[in-house]
Amino acid sequence: MLTLPPGARLLLATSRVDGRKGINGLSTLVRSQFLMDPLSGMLFVFFTKRADIVRVLYWDRDGYVLTTKRLEKGYFRVPWRSETGHVTLEAAELLLVLEGLDLSRAIRRPRWRPTSKRSRDDEEKGEKELEPGI
Repeated sequence: MLTLPPGARLLLATSRVDGRKGINGLSTLVRSQFLMDPLSGMLFVFFTKRADIVRVLYWDRDGYVLTTKRLEKGYFRVPWRSETGHVTLEAAELLLVLEGLDLSRAIRRPRWRPTSKRSRDDEEKGEKELEPGI
């Protein structure tokens, strides 16, 4: 079982990769196709051509870590498509896919996002300008 903190940054490759690629091959793929640094601390997720193997590559303080999960029967259902060849996703989404759930019909509900202090100051300033008699 792969455990990920909720704030983990994940990048999923939407195109399938050769299942024989190891740490060197996958890190080269991150540099050449995604134009990203594999030492950044992000988790890079790759599915094989048959989608029965998933590999997660990341840099851990002093070396690469490559985690592999192979299904004995069936395949992973990865609903994401992208022209760039990769998508950013949340740890919960990856864990659901790894547990066998098909997220192709899942709908993301809007969430509250904190605004920056500058935006709040601008809003307060705008409210004061609208209040009559002040």
